[in-house]
Formats: sequence, structure tokens, C-alpha cells
Amino acid sequence: MIRLFKHHVSVGSVMVLTADTVLLLGVVPLAVAMQGGGSGLMGALPPAVLFASLMLALNGSLGLYRRESGASFGGHFGRVLLAVAIGMPAAYMLFSVTPQGFEARSALGYAVVFTLCGLILLRQIMFWASTAGMGAKRVLIVGTGEEAAGVERALATLGYPSLAIVGFYPTGHDQDARAVAADRILPDALPLSEIVAGLGVREVIVAVREQRGGVLPLRELIDCRIGGVPVTDLAGVYERVRGEVPIESLKASWLIYGQGFVQGGTRAFVKRTFDVVVSAVMLILTLPVMLATALAIRLESPGPVIYRQERVGLGGRRFTCLKFRSMCTDAEHDGVARWAIHADPRVTRVGRFIRKVRIDELPQLFNVLRGEMSFVGPRPERPSFVNELKETIPFYDVRHSVKPGVTGWAQVRYSYGASVEDARKKLQFDLYYVKNHSLFLDLLILVETVRVVLFREGAH
Repeated sequence: MIRLFKHHVSVGSVMVLTADTVLLLGVVPLAVAMQGGGSGLMGALPPAVLFASLMLALNGSLGLYRRESGASFGGHFGRVLLAVAIGMPAAYMLFSVTPQGFEARSALGYAVVFTLCGLILLRQIMFWASTAGMGAKRVLIVGTGEEAAGVERALATLGYPSLAIVGFYPTGHDQDARAVAADRILPDALPLSEIVAGLGVREVIVAVREQRGGVLPLRELIDCRIGGVPVTDLAGVYERVRGEVPIESLKASWLIYGQGFVQGGTRAFVKRTFDVVVSAVMLILTLPVMLATALAIRLESPGPVIYRQERVGLGGRRFTCLKFRSMCTDAEHDGVARWAIHADPRVTRVGRFIRKVRIDELPQLFNVLRGEMSFVGPRPERPSFVNELKETIPFYDVRHSVKPGVTGWAQVRYSYGASVEDARKKLQFDLYYVKNHSLFLDLLILVETVRVVLFREGAH
């Protein structure tokens, strides 16, 4: 993993993105040459850059650069086909209005073949490398309890290059709560530093929640650190690997002394400018969709088209959040706020569809223009839920240090939340965003949001 603009990015994702960029930049010149075009390299350069930018944006929107290993090669193959199927007609239209685009348009048949074969071949190579464990970084986990097992599960989701666990080093205080395979526990007769050197370990992960009372071999961990082997705690490894901050291992000192949580004037100006520009463009582009949605809601059931609901925003201040109405008008006739549930009977037929494709959130673009929300940020909750969650979840108020968003890191990383436990899980992603938010991460979330909408991930 490398840190890019405060966000942790997989080395494998950077490698694939770089390889795709080189490949796609060469597709159009090669296709024109095969077609027998005479414009030369310089003449093919503008359409080549345009084509590469289009395909990279599509690939990113379809999740082809995600760092997790959840998708199989077959899943990647299907998404490559979809990207090419969408990209080629779009490229044809763009080349029709682009200077020097005539030859590129004429050679689009060759471009289809080169793009499809190249993208699939690159992913096959990465799939082979990941399966064979090539380039895997050897790590040792200190601890054998549930925290260590959780780290093992988290590392198993990584794509290429992976982190290979050489074993678990017991602390001497967790024999009764061991949650990892016994044959993977290393003998504690040898000092930790000797085991690290002998097994070629390149990183030590401390997966022990309670670290007081002499639980950890501090002297040996210091020796590892001085010897050039990084030592990472639970919060650090989850932040880096999963893009979240585990609440269970979170301490107030981490919030006080840790890096991040920058809320400077420059960042506020950039974010506000980004919000205004993106929300204005989105309003123009989605105006026909919003008009059609309003008509469908009005025709299906009586009641207002826009649903107004009080939510908690920046600094705990309340504001009126706008949404397209997706439930019947008497959904909360007794005035008691309720979590949404799967297959909620209160949801109308139109409401079910607009929730699936997130159209119900579009009126919140007006909240963004008014400055009550940001385009990207933690999703705002209702005051009654916030009061409940603050009592049960530590550090819940930290998410209110930034403006709530129409979309957010938790929305693209976790499924739809409909309980206190879901709120706890989503807070871990919200804390990561609050700590590391930047224009780069906002753009990444927008790209991920397209994937979530297209494949209906997380919709309820």
C-alpha cells in the first residue's frame, strides 16, 4: 500500500492503472497505423488521449481498479466487456466532433480488438500473480485472539500484492481466548526479534486490544522497529487495508495526537468550490430524470413529491433534508422514527425503484447549493437516531465535524445501514473519511458511487 494524497492506495491498483494508461494511449495510434492512416503519431495523439481518458473513467466507474480481491477473473472479464461496450459508441461520437478524429473513428474496429484483448490480458497476468502469491509481503501478527483473527480476515481481502502471514506470536496472556489455528502459532520461547529476522518478516502487526500490564514484548518490538521492520497497531492496519478506523481499538489519544483531521481554510474553499460546481452540473444533467420522477410519484400515490425531514449536520446543527418521497404518506403516522428494513412495506413501487438507483437523493443537490450539505461526506442522520447512537457508540459525534454528504465513503464501502450495529460499522468508514478527506478522496468516492448505482450495491 502507498499513501497518495492522504489516502491509502493499493500498489496493485496503481500498477494496473498505469498499465491500462500506457495500453489505452497506444490503442488509437496502433489502430490508425493498422488502418493505413497517414496522419502520423502527432495527428493521432489528441484522439488517443481522449480515448484513454474515456476508457479509464469507465474502468474506474465499473470497479476495475478496486484494491480488494473479492471479484474473480470472470467478474473482471464481464466488467471489461461492459466498459468496451459502453466506451466504443461513446468514442465514436467523440471522434466525430474531435479535430483529427476521422481516422481514429475509421479505425475503431481495430481499437475494439486491441482494447478488449489488452485489458483482459493485463487482468489475467495480475490474476496469475495474485494466485501465485508473487510479490507478497511477509508479515507477523502479535496476538492470537479475536483481534488477530480479524486482521487475518482483513488481509485475505487484499488484491495483488498481498500480505502473507508467516504466523502468530503469542503474548502469553491470551491462551484462553485463542481464535487462530494452533498450527500457525509460533513458539514464544525465542525472542520476537529473532523470529522476525529468521522468517524474513517485513512488518509486524500488533493485534492486541488491551496493551497495558506488560502484555506486549515492548523491548523486542522496539528492537524490530530500530532494525527497520515497521510495527503497526490495529487502527493503523485497518485504516490502511480496509479504509476504516475500528472503534474497538480507538483511543482518545489517537484522535488528539494522530495525523489527519485537517479542516483548514484552503481545504474548506476547495471543497465548497467543488460542491457548487458538481451539484450545479448534476442538477442540469439530471433535470429530465427529476421531472419524470416527480410525475411518477404524483401519479402513483397522493401526497407531496418532495419529502422534508430534519437531519443533523455540521457541528450538530439541524437542517431540513430534501428527498423524493419513496414511502406512503402515513409511513410514520404515530410520529415515531423507525429504521428502514429490507423489503419495507411502507415503500411504494416507484419508491422502491428510485431507491435502488439512488434517484431519491437528487433533491439534496439543493441542500448542497445552500451550504447545508457537501456533495461528499458522512450521510446525515435523524436527530432521534443521533441521540441514540451517541449513547451507544463512542466517538459518534466526530462525524459531525464535517458537512454531511449526498454520497460518502461509508456508502460506497458498506451495505445499506438499518440498525445500531450497521451505524457502528459505517462510523468506522466515516472516521476514516473525516481523518483523511481530500479532493482526491472526494473524486474517488464519486467514481465509486457510479459503480454502486450501476450494480445496485448497498441499495435498500
